[in-house]
Amino acid sequence: MTSTAPRPSLPPPSSDSDSDADSDSTPTAAGAESLRHNDLSDSIFRSYIELSGVASPDLSKIRSFLTSSRSGALSCLICLERIRSSDPTWSCSSRCFAVFHLLCIQSWARQACDLAAARAATRLPISASQAAANSLWNCPKCRVDYSRSLIPKHYLCFCGKLQDPPSDPWILPHSCGEICDRPLKHNCGHHCLLLCHPGPCPSCPKLVKSRCFCGAVEDVRRCGFKNFSCNGVCSKLLDCGTHRCGETCHDGECPPCRARGIYRCQCGKVEEEKQCCDRSFQCDAPCERMLGCGKHLCSKGCHSGDCGQCPLQGKRTCPCGKRIYQGMACDVASPLCGATCDKMLSCGFHSCPERCHRGPCIETCRTVVTKSCRCGSLKKEVPCYQDLVCERKCQRVRDCGRHGCKRRCCDGDCLPCSEVCDRRLRCKNHKCPAPCHRGPCAPCPVMVIISCACGETHFEVPCGTEKEQKPPKCPKPCSITPLCRHAPICKMICSDKAEFSCNNLCGNLLQCGNHYCTKTCHALKSQFSSLGQRRRAESCEECDLPCQKGRQLSCPHPCPRPCHPGECPPCKVLIKRSCHCGSMVHVFECLYYNSMSKEEQMTARSCGGPCHRKLPYCTHLCPERCHPGQCPAPEKCSKKVTVRCGCQTLKKEWLCQDVQAAYCSAGTDLKDISKNQYGMGFLPCNSDCRSKVKVAEPELQHRKSKIVEEPDAGNHVSKRRKRRERAKETKQISRLQRITAAMWRLFLVVTLVLVLTAAMYYGYKGLLWLSDWMNEVERQRIRYQRI
Repeated sequence: MTSTAPRPSLPPPSSDSDSDADSDSTPTAAGAESLRHNDLSDSIFRSYIELSGVASPDLSKIRSFLTSSRSGALSCLICLERIRSSDPTWSCSSRCFAVFHLLCIQSWARQACDLAAARAATRLPISASQAAANSLWNCPKCRVDYSRSLIPKHYLCFCGKLQDPPSDPWILPHSCGEICDRPLKHNCGHHCLLLCHPGPCPSCPKLVKSRCFCGAVEDVRRCGFKNFSCNGVCSKLLDCGTHRCGETCHDGECPPCRARGIYRCQCGKVEEEKQCCDRSFQCDAPCERMLGCGKHLCSKGCHSGDCGQCPLQGKRTCPCGKRIYQGMACDVASPLCGATCDKMLSCGFHSCPERCHRGPCIETCRTVVTKSCRCGSLKKEVPCYQDLVCERKCQRVRDCGRHGCKRRCCDGDCLPCSEVCDRRLRCKNHKCPAPCHRGPCAPCPVMVIISCACGETHFEVPCGTEKEQKPPKCPKPCSITPLCRHAPICKMICSDKAEFSCNNLCGNLLQCGNHYCTKTCHALKSQFSSLGQRRRAESCEECDLPCQKGRQLSCPHPCPRPCHPGECPPCKVLIKRSCHCGSMVHVFECLYYNSMSKEEQMTARSCGGPCHRKLPYCTHLCPERCHPGQCPAPEKCSKKVTVRCGCQTLKKEWLCQDVQAAYCSAGTDLKDISKNQYGMGFLPCNSDCRSKVKVAEPELQHRKSKIVEEPDAGNHVSKRRKRRERAKETKQISRLQRITAAMWRLFLVVTLVLVLTAAMYYGYKGLLWLSDWMNEVERQRIRYQRI
């Protein structure tokens, strides 16, 4: 028995309607459209909530549909056009409950059935009428199959009772307004109590007595949730008939018995520890029990029961079966009849040509027969066991109508196309992932969620239509965060959510992460996009200060970037550090050098060569490797020094440390001795020194006079003339170099042209020879096939 829901009193027309009415509709129709924005869920769910007392989670899909219907966001997945309240529709009743235009789903179903029938007619030996009668079509969203007879022909309401339901502003669009009364799931015997609605019917809310899965506990539960677990031990008797189930109370059959024990195999020879569910097993040893004849052993594997009679007793035949022998002993082999075997070979066409023999016949039939390849383009005599396949590629087009078969020796039943369709779907956002096919692609399966600002009210729309949708109107209060941190959080109706501002400074953290905005409190772009308000948004000011963060690892260089968030980049400034002896300058990256310890820095600064510093007390260099600090033991220099007498006539080699010791014993400070006088005067002069001095003095005077009288010939040539002569020489040399370079370039160009011409000529000759050779090979192959 059905009843009509009471109609509420007519509210005044709402000015905040977000439905899209047609531009040519009458004022009465426009007023009726505005009435649909009232929340119809209370009237639709009243019977269910009154009986169950609570709202079931099964109602979420219906609520989502109602929200999208009130917002005018219900769209057809096939054409991606909006479904209006006056458009005839069809909804999938198997799995997804998606709503489509009636004309769109009819066209979709007919095209799918015609394509399936054409494919079946080409692949199967049936007529076109039989293929059309057995063709199927599927739902564009959930892909559930429907037969051709289920192609929708009439516009029905959601529950299917009323044909062509009228467009009434007081009831849900495409609904009859009556109680749904469809049988509920799980075949509980009850019917849906909601008004005619889209989507699946909710679980049955009636109270019934039911037992748990194991049957130990009886309780009163909702009919839709009457199957429950008591969380106790199941304790049902298992299949073994000995043990009981130890699992928690569960649905379905109990698991196999896992109790372990010692069991014998079927023949009784082997004992093993196994689970109770595997207690009946076979060992790997043969039976080998004596048969009834007393002469042969059982050749079966491990088995239970009697072994049976000896298979060689009673009526026997020769190996080919043509001659019968009676009364032969089981231990005597049956004689050969001498006739042709004539047993059917594995090919199924020819018989064994050998004489009666023991053992299996030959496996490969070598009878020469005339065979045709799969595509029928080649006939040839080949042995029966050999398959004949030609090299001809199939030129047919596959079922997709876009790609060729190209399979070698195809029998006409071309394989389905293995390419991906990859055509752009109507949503313009995704490509078809299905294998290449004929006809239109399936709609995009992606559903986009459109929600209000707080996210409590939302609905789904097909991909590609989300840009045209408006957020649903949500009547729930939600928290509104102020634009700054100075005002408290207040609550507003979600649909009326708006920004508000105080007159304090913004104080929001800038993008640099180090400073704060000094503007007056303003709307941010991020908040503008989340709230969906058409109000001017302003971004915070940009920080133009240089980076003021301190460097780590005692780096003296400032960060070169402007003020930025996060850590500063590693310092890449190059610093120079000389080696310890001063002969070489090393260049390091600041980060690399400062990250080393003091010992590592000293090691890195060493040039690795001998120390180039002079010892403090003599003219020699330090004999150690490049090292920091003062040179060790300068007074123990082992170099040789030439020691002379006062007139520098006599000389002798001493060790440098001996010379330093002599100076020290004489009380002379080594720092006061000049390098030119080092080692002078240690040897005493003799008589030879005085005679040599007398002879050398006149010669020195003569040399000094020559040096004074010799004129300076080079000073008479002016510097300008010298520069002019050098410029002429340079100009002559540069002109000769240009001429030589030009001749060399000309030679290279001529050589390159000759090489390219020769390569093209011989390449062309080679191609002609290769073409003639391939033609000759093709003629020989055709001649061989004809033979």
